[in-house]
Amino acid sequence: MSLGSKLDELHYQVKQNRWYRYFSIFCRIILAYAFIAAGIVKIIDERFASGLSEIHPMGAYLTALHHTGFYYPFIGIAQILAAVLLLIPRTVTLGALLYFPIILNICILSIAVRFEGSFITSTLMVLANLYILAWNYDRLKYIFPFKEVSDFGIVKRPEKYENKFPFIFFGGVGATFALTILTFLHGFDIMPRNSLSDCNKQYAGTEYENIGTEFCECVHLDGDILDDCLDDFAEKKKQMDGK
Repeated sequence: MSLGSKLDELHYQVKQNRWYRYFSIFCRIILAYAFIAAGIVKIIDERFASGLSEIHPMGAYLTALHHTGFYYPFIGIAQILAAVLLLIPRTVTLGALLYFPIILNICILSIAVRFEGSFITSTLMVLANLYILAWNYDRLKYIFPFKEVSDFGIVKRPEKYENKFPFIFFGGVGATFALTILTFLHGFDIMPRNSLSDCNKQYAGTEYENIGTEFCECVHLDGDILDDCLDDFAEKKKQMDGK
C-alpha cells in the first residue's frame, strides 16, 4: 500500500469520529477569534502590544511595523480574511492555507526575540492550524508530490458518527500543550521579559544577579541587539561557572 493510500485510510477513519470533528471546530473558532482581535487592532491603526517599550526587541519591531503605512492595516485585513474563511465550512481549507504562513511567521518571530507575550500561544496556534490542514487532507492531497494519489475523493460527512472517545489522541494534545508551556517557560537561561523590573526578578538573590541585571539593562535601557546581550550574558555565566 502506498503512502498516499495509507494516509487516505487513516484520514477516512478519523473523519468518522465526532470527537475529532468537534476538536477541528474548536480549533477553527479559537484561531478565528485570535486573528479577528489582532486584525481589528491593525485596521484601526493602533500599535499592537502598545504597552511594550520601544526599546524592547519586540517593541522595536512592532513600532517599525506600525510605521509602514498601508502595509500595517493590510496585514490586519489578511488576518480577518483568513479568520472569516476559517469560520465558513465551505472555505475552511482556503482559510487554513492563508492562515498558516501568517501564524508561522508570528511564531518564529516570537521565539527569535523571546517575546513571552506570544511565543507560547503562537506555537499552539501553529499546531492547531496544522490540525485543521490535516483534517482537510482530502482537499489538499492533490498538491503533495505523491507518485500515486488514491481516488478516495472528498470525504463526505457520515450519516452516523462514531462516539468512541480518542483518549490517546487527546492525551497527546494535553501532553503537547503542557510540554510546549514547560519548554518555553524553562527552556531558556534568561528572558528579556516585557519590562526591566520583571527581567531583573529572574536571577534576583542568586549568584548570577549582577550579570542578570547587566543583561536586563542591556536590553531595556541600552537598547542593544538581543543576540549581543544574550552572548554577553552566556559568556559571563560560563566564566562564573568555571567552564
